[in-house]
Formats: sequence, structure tokens, C-alpha cells
Amino acid sequence: MNYLILAISIALAVLGQLLMKHGMNIFGTFPISKLPQNIIPMFMNPWVFCGMAAFAVSSIFWLVVLSRINISFAYPMVSVAYVIVALFAMIFFKENVTLIRWLGIAVICFGVFLISRS
Repeated sequence: MNYLILAISIALAVLGQLLMKHGMNIFGTFPISKLPQNIIPMFMNPWVFCGMAAFAVSSIFWLVVLSRINISFAYPMVSVAYVIVALFAMIFFKENVTLIRWLGIAVICFGVFLISRS
């Protein structure tokens, strides 16, 4: 059950990131100096809002995880999200994930594998 809660937390965090990215693709870029005047319009974007909500619910599940699992085990497992986000970025956003990025992700996954064996 603990691993299921961890998986739900990770899945919701990934969903949140993807929704926020989609929303910001629609919203567009702006200089950081315009951040104060863009905060409310950004959050009014339904994709960004839903992404933030998914991320918030993920945080609630994460708190449950922290109450049940050693953080030295649980936190490295979150890196699985890197793989999932990279895959979905390629599929949904047509991002070019280079070989060097995949190699970096593979190194992270290998580290997660080693930690999961302990």
C-alpha cells in the first residue's frame, strides 16, 4: 500500500507538470519583470490551475508517504518522474530529448534501481 501511495504522488506530480507546461505554452512567454502582473492571468488559465491543483494533491499524498517510508528511500523514487515527463514531453509537446539527456536519465534510473535494492 505504501508503494501505491508513493506511485500516486509521483503520477499526480507528473500530471501537474504536464498540465502547467501545456497551460504556459498557451499563455506564452514574458519577461521576468512582468511576473507580478501576469500571476493572476497565469492562474486563471484552466490548464495551469488544474496543474497546480494536481501538484497540490500530489503534495498531500507525499506527506502520507513521508509518514510511512524513509525519506532516504522515497525521495530518490521521485526521480522516476524525470523519465515519465521526458517521454510525455516528446509525445505531447514534440520536444527533442537528446541522447545525452536520455543518458543522464538512465544514470538517475540506475541510481534509483540501486536504492530500491537496499
